[in-house]
Amino acid sequence: MHDALCVVRGGGDLATGVAWRLTRAGYPVVVTELACPLTVRRLVALSTAVLEGSVDIEGMTGRLVASPDEAVVTAGAGEVAVMVSPDLPDVDAAVVVDARLAKRNLDTCLDDAPLVVGLGPGFTVGEDAHAVVETARGPRLGRCLWHGSAEPDTGTPGVVGGRGAERVLRSSGTGSASWRASIGDIVEEGELLGAVGASPVVAPFPGRVRGLIGEQVDVLVGLKVGDLDPRLDVAVDEISDKALAVGGGVLEAVTTWHQRSR
Repeated sequence: MHDALCVVRGGGDLATGVAWRLTRAGYPVVVTELACPLTVRRLVALSTAVLEGSVDIEGMTGRLVASPDEAVVTAGAGEVAVMVSPDLPDVDAAVVVDARLAKRNLDTCLDDAPLVVGLGPGFTVGEDAHAVVETARGPRLGRCLWHGSAEPDTGTPGVVGGRGAERVLRSSGTGSASWRASIGDIVEEGELLGAVGASPVVAPFPGRVRGLIGEQVDVLVGLKVGDLDPRLDVAVDEISDKALAVGGGVLEAVTTWHQRSR
C-alpha cells in the first residue's frame, strides 16, 4: 500500500473513474460528497454510498464513513471511504483531486496538499493546481497537463452516437423526481420516463437510460436529471471510457509526483 493518501472531491462518475484507477495502483482514497448527491449515473458512482451506505463498482467498494479517522482506516484497508463534507476533511492528504466538475475553481488552492490536481475547465497549472487533467472529449481527453489550462467549457455535451445536448435530460419543474423508467431501460422517443414535481420527463429520442438522479434529491429547474444514450448496447454498470481516460491522467500525475518526491 502506498503511503500517499488521496482525497477526491466529488463522487460522480468521472471522480469514480479517478478513484478506480488510484485504488488499482494501490493508493488509499477518500471521496467527499454532498449530503444529497446530484449524480445521475448512480450505478457507477461512489456518491451512491451516501444514500445507500455502500456501493460496489467493478470490484471497488465505496463505504460511507462518519469521521476523518474512520475514513483513514477504511481507505487504508483497501476500500474507498466516502464522506459527506463540503470542505476538505481533516486528514493528512498527500494528494487532493478536485473532481467536482464545476467548470470553475470553487475553493481549491495550491496549499491544499503537496499535489493538487484539477479536472477540466477552471484550473490553471501553477495558479490553483499543480497539474490539470483534460476532460473534453477528443484527442486530448485524459491528458495530464503540467503547464497551462484545460480547454474552456463549451457549454455543450460532446456528441455520442450522433447526439449531443439532447442526451442530457433536464428538469422543467421543481420538486422531487419520481421515475417510471429505470437505469438500463431501452425507451422510445416520447416515452414518459417520470416526472419532477408535476413536470413530466420524456425521452427525446430512442435510446438507453444511462442515468437518473436519485428520488431523494430536491430538483430545481434546469438541473440535469438524466442521461439518455443513443447506443442501445452501451453498458450502464461499467465505468465509462471517458472516466477511465480521465482517471488515467490523474494516476499519471500522482505517480509522477510520487516518484519525484522520493
